[in-house]
Amino acid sequence: MPPIPHRHRHTRAVGAALAATAALLVAGLSGSASAGTAPDATAPTAAQTLRTDAAPPALLRAMERDLGLDRRQAERRLANEADAGAVAGRLRAALGDDFAGAWVRGAESGTLTVATTDAADVAAIEAQGAVAKVVRHSLADLDAAKTRLDRAAAGRSGDAADAPVRYVDVRTNTVTVQAVRPSAARALLDAAGLDAGLARVESTAEKPRPLYDLRGGEAYYINNSGRCSIGFPVTKGSQEGFATAGHCGRTGASTTGYNRVAQGTFQGSVFPGRDMAWVAVNSNWRATPYVSGAGGQNVQVTGSTQAPVGASVCRSGSTTGWHCGTVQQHNTSVTYPEGTITGVTRTTVCAEPGDSGGSYISGSQAQGVTSGGSGDCRSGGTTFFQPINPLLQNYGLTLKTTDDGGPEEPPPGEGGTWAAGTVYQPGDTVTYGGAAYRCIQGHQAHAGWEPPNVPALWQRV
Repeated sequence: MPPIPHRHRHTRAVGAALAATAALLVAGLSGSASAGTAPDATAPTAAQTLRTDAAPPALLRAMERDLGLDRRQAERRLANEADAGAVAGRLRAALGDDFAGAWVRGAESGTLTVATTDAADVAAIEAQGAVAKVVRHSLADLDAAKTRLDRAAAGRSGDAADAPVRYVDVRTNTVTVQAVRPSAARALLDAAGLDAGLARVESTAEKPRPLYDLRGGEAYYINNSGRCSIGFPVTKGSQEGFATAGHCGRTGASTTGYNRVAQGTFQGSVFPGRDMAWVAVNSNWRATPYVSGAGGQNVQVTGSTQAPVGASVCRSGSTTGWHCGTVQQHNTSVTYPEGTITGVTRTTVCAEPGDSGGSYISGSQAQGVTSGGSGDCRSGGTTFFQPINPLLQNYGLTLKTTDDGGPEEPPPGEGGTWAAGTVYQPGDTVTYGGAAYRCIQGHQAHAGWEPPNVPALWQRV
């Protein structure tokens, strides 16, 4: 695929869109100005919006243990990752078709790199405090190539089983295939029509599988037999329940809780294809905004803003408890013995059977539910999670973020199209209070996160 030609009109537009931020002295990644608007000194930073200062001690201790950090480093890392997500979101909106991904690095995630296909965008990226990297392929091109690869894998199940993991790797600007048998990967790439410059093959001995054996992270039992873990408590209108993995149970399957008390019924389940499900519980159970942390301590969930590549992420499961690692790639496809699932996130967090369905959380932001992986928590491993926002959107669920004893209540209307409970993706536009806003980070909206209040999530246009 030839390099994307420069677009001089677009370059001028990017320069104009970011000129207003040139006067902003960016310290690390803590700037909160949005592209095209003057900085508002009174607006909360992304770290304030996402309440990284409220990270529970249990989560911080797990980060210290698994990421080799001290307490201050763990706290700074969460704040830097929140701010990096907002900066990357603004740049994604400004760069348009040139945008080729973003990631953080360093023990405290202190460096944000933003990739572009146009060298003329470098100054605009650096003006936002990020490192610029000029690459050949845009994120849109990589995503489109991976879609072709997934279609090829669907028709070649044998090769897909031997090349089970496929993802867009923004750090190498390639579509990467991990294969037990490299010839299987090459067969898939040939079938998808992907050239060598766009794709990369990695050898692996791992063959991921759903973490069967059969609180968020608590144990529950399916049909009085297999065990999985609760992902995140949710509501649907007045009905309470929880999100979990689709491979844990089929629609109609009954569940009992960690105490073997009757609990609920699977209302929807998808696996393979995706790995998502939700369970409606009976009146003996109440949804709370917590994940079970180390020692049974509550970890507060305040939202579902997606963490960037390279960010820290921690997992709670009924077999192995709390473990942390980093986000490696979003939009990954993986072939299990039961079939292929797409759109999952690959991580360095370990997990074991029975952890399936459990919670992945970055700071206080829900990320997803455990799907599968390889390895274990003694020798280490790789895991995949089903992102929470598509799950919420698919079933019309609302993530539980307040401990009010009932379902979430939307704020009073402001005469616009923004609505609490809606899952928004980068690029979505809404109106609120007579103004228009563009989403810069994927999340589910809730009371308190109205667009004017959260410049880390919304940009006025």
